[in-house]
Amino acid sequence: MSLAQPASNPRLLLPSGVSDAGITADVAWPILEKRRWTKWWIAIVFTLPFVAATLAGLVGLFWEGVGLWGINTTNVWGIAIANYVWWIGIGNAGTLISGLLLLTRQGWRASINRFAEAMTLFAVSIAGIFPIIHLGRPQYFYWLAPYPNTMTLWPQWRSALIWDFWSILSYLLFSILFWYLGLIPDAATLRDRAKSRFGQRFFGVLALGWRGSAYHWHVHKTLQLTLAALAVPLVCSVHSIVGLDFAASLMPGWQEPIFPPYFVVGAMYSGFAMVVLLALGVRWGLDLTGYITARHFDAMALMILMAALVMTASYASEWFTAWYSGEHAERSLIAFEFTGPYWPLYGLLLLFNCILPQLLWLPAARRNLWCLAVVSIGILIGMWLERILIIWNTLGHDRLPSMRHTFVMSLTDWTFLFGPLGLFAFLFLLFARFFPIVSMYEVRELAHAEAAS
Repeated sequence: MSLAQPASNPRLLLPSGVSDAGITADVAWPILEKRRWTKWWIAIVFTLPFVAATLAGLVGLFWEGVGLWGINTTNVWGIAIANYVWWIGIGNAGTLISGLLLLTRQGWRASINRFAEAMTLFAVSIAGIFPIIHLGRPQYFYWLAPYPNTMTLWPQWRSALIWDFWSILSYLLFSILFWYLGLIPDAATLRDRAKSRFGQRFFGVLALGWRGSAYHWHVHKTLQLTLAALAVPLVCSVHSIVGLDFAASLMPGWQEPIFPPYFVVGAMYSGFAMVVLLALGVRWGLDLTGYITARHFDAMALMILMAALVMTASYASEWFTAWYSGEHAERSLIAFEFTGPYWPLYGLLLLFNCILPQLLWLPAARRNLWCLAVVSIGILIGMWLERILIIWNTLGHDRLPSMRHTFVMSLTDWTFLFGPLGLFAFLFLLFARFFPIVSMYEVRELAHAEAAS
């Protein structure tokens, strides 16, 4: 196997003098060869208990009902909706990152866009589970769709649940199309190099007869740019709808006009943090140090730092708006966030989302992979705390003192907190085993562009 070394020139993203054949060999060996899979099998075995726990939790909820959640008469959303918002945020980021970087012609996109788009597919699929299992009768979730029926039952279009259903469905279908379009040239490469008959047929079907002609490339590039242009407003609209689940209500702290853009930036924030962790895993597990370099991590760290500043400004805006409005319920809620039973979690939220990322002002921190991993993990924890505290603080501190109750997580809540993480890792590992984790044709294009410059 040809293993590329990191670029000696700090201005280059790829190794100097790398060939097209070398790029193909470095990316395609996990799929075409049957050796050196010890680390993959260890990772798969580690994720299986989490997958089993998730499936057991789903069976239990469908069998026993939502009483297994820790919800009460006040905190009726509990952990399910917080997990939904967290996962859909991560899912929104993958296609947004890929589309924005394509439109702005960022060369470092070539090494990360494929697994960022795959991240979207898995995260959105997991996110779609939570609104369904949160329903009192989840077996009737299809009532959310306006299908012809004898009961003349139609969805309530003023319900945020209906908005979520259509936003998730439309975004998932679009993300599958966008991911698959980028896979076609690489599928043709694997079709031509596969040694087994099954591999030739499998990748041949995925390649759709791709022959790499000038006409094929022209149509492919045109469609890819068109979809990227459509992806950006679609992503913004999807997570804005998620933000409107809260902002369309009359609860204190939720009727904020800043929620839609605040949620969009939060999605990009947590999404880039997840991409950094996946890039670290891919780089180490598949020996791709020459293709995912310090330059890539530096660029992603700068994006995270920008999002951290926007998130900090959003928190400050929330506090200022509550003070400036003079509304007792709004001021009381802010005081409750800092002094109520969840104040340690709120402190961790501010630490992980606002303070810790300021380390990335330092170039050395941006290029230190251990430091970047710690910051990214902190951001993912902080963003989950933000989602859960949006629900717990507001629903647990209603206008009526008699309606104020704290939330205590049950075993089912803990199961659906950690179980889907293992399910996500399991799906990503399967993707890394059977599909090229890095876009070979785009890396080859970048290598030729850098060589010419």
